[in-house]
Formats: sequence, structure tokens, C-alpha cells
Amino acid sequence: MTRRTTRINELLREELSTLIQRDVKDPRVRQGLISVTEVQTSPDLRHATVYVSHLGEEAEREEALRGLAAAAHFLHMELVHRLKLRHVPELAFRFDPSIERGARLASLIHEVADRRPPADGGE
Repeated sequence: MTRRTTRINELLREELSTLIQRDVKDPRVRQGLISVTEVQTSPDLRHATVYVSHLGEEAEREEALRGLAAAAHFLHMELVHRLKLRHVPELAFRFDPSIERGARLASLIHEVADRRPPADGGE
């Protein structure tokens, strides 16, 4: 990945995060907590895959992804107006389970730590 592509990916991630939080009014997107975790653009910058995490129920996650897909054209047009790029990529949204997986692992570690008997100072 080139330095330019990396910069564009980060710029898109920041702008999309702001737009989703402030400007997308679809109630499906408002359920739970949505975070843009990563954006990967194609080498020609025509397409971008936007990875989002969602904390909430699985049914809400599916609805949120449908809401984001429905808002993709709106988000694309907003990016066209905000960014000074020759080509603003078309957006495709995908679920990123990494934050959910991390929260589950932290919960399991905490659960195991609570079950351990306290260690005494000596042997």
C-alpha cells in the first residue's frame, strides 16, 4: 500500500466517522454504537471497503449495515463536497468483528480472574 493510499484511507475513515455520527439520520444506523474501524481503497481509488464495528444485538447489526448501505450514495456525495480528491471512491460497508471479539476476550479474562483464589504473599 502506498503512502498516498494510506493517507486517503485514514482521511476517509475520519470523514466517514463524523458523517455517520452527525449526518446520517436513518434510524437503523442509530441503533447501538457504530465505529468506522478501517477503510481500504482499491489501488485506482474507485472503490473503498469501509469496515465498521457495532456494539449491540446481532439483529441491530444487520439493520445498521443495511442502513449504511442505503446511505452509501449520500455519504459518497458528502465526501465529494468535502474532499479535494479527483476520484472519491464508491463505498461498500462490511462488519468488523475485532472490537466485539476483544470485548468478549476481556470479559472472559475478567471472569477467569474473578474465579481464581487470591494469591497469598508467600509459599
